[in-house]
Amino acid sequence: MNPDPNKTRTANRHETGGLPAIEEHDLPRGRHQFHKERLMSQIHDDRHAAAETRASAGRARNPFLRKAILLPAATALAGALAVGVLVLTPGGSQGPDDRATGPALTTSIGTVDAQGAPRLLDRISLAAAEADAPQSRAGQYVYIETRSANTHVRTVDGESTLVGEPLHTRQSWRSPDGLRGWLIEPGNTGPEGITLGGSDETGNVPVPHLGAPSHDYLASLPTDPDALLRKIYKETEGQGNGKDQQAFTTIGDLLVESWPSPKLTAALYRAAAKIPGVVMVDSATDAAGRKGVAVARLDETSGQRTEWIFDSKTLTFLGERTVQVKGNAGEGGLIKPGTVVFTHAIMVRAFVDDIKVTP
Repeated sequence: MNPDPNKTRTANRHETGGLPAIEEHDLPRGRHQFHKERLMSQIHDDRHAAAETRASAGRARNPFLRKAILLPAATALAGALAVGVLVLTPGGSQGPDDRATGPALTTSIGTVDAQGAPRLLDRISLAAAEADAPQSRAGQYVYIETRSANTHVRTVDGESTLVGEPLHTRQSWRSPDGLRGWLIEPGNTGPEGITLGGSDETGNVPVPHLGAPSHDYLASLPTDPDALLRKIYKETEGQGNGKDQQAFTTIGDLLVESWPSPKLTAALYRAAAKIPGVVMVDSATDAAGRKGVAVARLDETSGQRTEWIFDSKTLTFLGERTVQVKGNAGEGGLIKPGTVVFTHAIMVRAFVDDIKVTP
């Protein structure tokens, strides 16, 4: 099935119920341990080294948050939308290289309005502040379901090509304190998934932070936009391709991979409006084929633009994608302008009673 992003959708499943079917396949022997996402505190210690490794991809993201970063360094580039059409590759199923059999996909590059971002983010923050606050009961888990696709440079016998992994559903469950959790993601875990809980390799209990926040940690963040942005700049100093790009990336990770309160969400948008280089893009399509308007920032080092996509009418946050818009990237310059190097759509966020329980 190939979702058509130009076709009007009557149902928005963002933060609601109903789940799409999931293609699940067994992994080759030895891949499960390689893909485990449980080491949150180790990620905190390794962020600087990881940022250097990923500099060519223009992203300094938390590996716990993004499947693409769990791939080997040569395959860490992500994302795939082509001319408004998402391609789901049938069959297939082993590790990342075995699943990535489709072509690299592209999209038209939206027009930038350098002056429009503050006005748009002001409207978005007002809409976010009016949203219903999520309510939970003791013992519940934060459930987040997303749809993602990605591509990477694949080298076989010295020959490099750009290949795409199929669009897939990712399901995660995390306790509010961040100490227990579960992940199910085709191509990255087996059908039953893997645990996200427990101690790290040194035996220490992971401590939540900006790069790997728990739901409870989010509640401790300041909701004054200036204070929030100062904290982000301070705690991400030295990471990524410049402080402004890293601040934008960090806010995007918080929006996509966690569930901030309406008040904190509004503060994150207002903080983003204060980051130099943030612009509005007139048109963007998320991984689920939903079209909208975007708030974006160009990473001058990589030539890739990260776009946060919002419904044009309701201003609901739909997801995020990264588009190559300037120069060529990747091994051999295979990632050309117009390539969507990562696409990620939020489908459901809810509180549920236990691991593997869905709304």
